[in-house]
Amino acid sequence: MVKKVGILYGMENSFPQAFINKVNELGKGDIIAEPVIIDKLEQGVDYGYAVIVDRISHDIPFYRAYLKNAALNGTYVINNPFWWSADEKFFNNALLLKLGLPLPKTVLLPSYKRPSETSETSFRNLKQPYDWEYIFDYIGFPAFLKPYDGGGWKNVYRIESPEELWNTLEKTGQLVMMLQEEISFEDYYRVYCLDRKQVRIMPYEPRNPSHLRYSPQLKTQDHQLLETIKEYSIKINKALGYDFNTVEFAVKDGIPYAIDFCNPAPDADLQSVGEENFSWIVEHAALLAIEKAQKYIPGKIKITWGDFITNTQ
Repeated sequence: MVKKVGILYGMENSFPQAFINKVNELGKGDIIAEPVIIDKLEQGVDYGYAVIVDRISHDIPFYRAYLKNAALNGTYVINNPFWWSADEKFFNNALLLKLGLPLPKTVLLPSYKRPSETSETSFRNLKQPYDWEYIFDYIGFPAFLKPYDGGGWKNVYRIESPEELWNTLEKTGQLVMMLQEEISFEDYYRVYCLDRKQVRIMPYEPRNPSHLRYSPQLKTQDHQLLETIKEYSIKINKALGYDFNTVEFAVKDGIPYAIDFCNPAPDADLQSVGEENFSWIVEHAALLAIEKAQKYIPGKIKITWGDFITNTQ
């Protein structure tokens, strides 16, 4: 039986077609890849994919529902749509802290504006005023203000004083934000992690424009540092249950601090990541999809999450 691998994507151009071509090359006719095409979605119906790689459902709830239905019918979805739906950055920080990883100090802030359909009495459990003095002493300035469940560097602000924080919070409306210690880094890396075991460490400069962030040259020759980054990347993805993710580390005084580790549809565009990184991610993503497709049994649910935390401590 020929097994199908689908990819669900949006505005991307280079990665999806390269991924399809690579799966079709390596699958040798036994496993074929194509864009997912949806013309209806009936509850409980199996639409025939052994594997689906998800690059867009975080923006489109209809697609997320499609993927959960597919997983129920035995499709292996990369990444797990159930965990991704429940995921958020503040919990991830707390989880990694339990695992003993170096992290910037972080606190959660109530939204500046009350959520719609709520009133002051909805917040009678929230002490007024919030303990801002403790927060400022604990986090310090400069700091970063970012959404607790956001991504793509959207609504991220560098804050240098309490006054700037008040002014910036007003712009965030109903978003729930985190205030996070700034790590003044000497080196920075973005790391692809596939199948919780395949790792590619990429030098990265987050302060540059997006098309200039990736560098082909490692700054460090410290092999122990690189091994630690690899170990942490695998540990993080085992804890989060992601098959396809990027993790970012800011290195200060030889310590890699985990800064951002919830990117389950990470940048894989040829123009931004560069040819070598692009070739690596295309080939390894195709190999991952083929491996999962080979194990496909229609109707047998393969999406799991729950044992990662205890297994990574």
